[in-house]
Formats: sequence, C-alpha cells, structure tokens
Amino acid sequence: MSLKQKGIGLVSLLMWSVVLVLIVITSLRIAPAYIEYSAIKKNLSAIAKDTSLQNTNLNQIRLAFSRRAQIDDIKSISGQDIKISRENGRVILSVGYTEKIPLFSNVSLSIDFEAVSD
Repeated sequence: MSLKQKGIGLVSLLMWSVVLVLIVITSLRIAPAYIEYSAIKKNLSAIAKDTSLQNTNLNQIRLAFSRRAQIDDIKSISGQDIKISRENGRVILSVGYTEKIPLFSNVSLSIDFEAVSD
C-alpha cells in the first residue's frame, strides 16, 4: 500500500510567495496614480456642473481647477493642461496625461489616463 503525499512543497511555497510579493508591491505603487486620476475626474465633473462657471471665460475655469487641485494634492496636471469646449451650452472639460511609475531597478510602468467631465 503506497501513500502519496499531498500538499505544497517548500520550493513551490517560495515561488508563490515571490509572485505574491511582486503583485502586492506593484499594486501599492500603482494605487496612488489611480487615486489621483479619480480626484482629477471628480474635480472636472464638479467644475463642469458648477452653474456659476458656465458662462465665464476659460481662465476662470482653469483657476477653479487649480484651486481644487491644490486642495486634493493633484500634481500630475495643472489648470493649463485642461482642454475646455462648449457643447449645447454645457462646458466639457477633458485632460489626457501619462503617469510614469518606477517599479524596481530600471523598470517603470507607463499609464495613459484620459479624464472627461460628465
């Protein structure tokens, strides 16, 4: 009668641990970029919905974003990077930018973000 062992070996455990650690480290480095993107999108939508800014000039809209960006600690873009258009009497704000995230050694991750107000 032969008994077969079941379970995970030490080598397999170490390999899976390394993979898990790399995934966690990468996620922790990427998370701030997505949090900032979310703040940018939220601020663009809030400014576009603000009725007091619907009939103002472009510089006042950019200044309003810069104020909000300072409060939310947004550093990837400024008010000058925002593209402003008017459609059907509504202000539409959009911005596109690339975030370069260093992972380890000489390896980086480049993420393209595109945010548009609702």
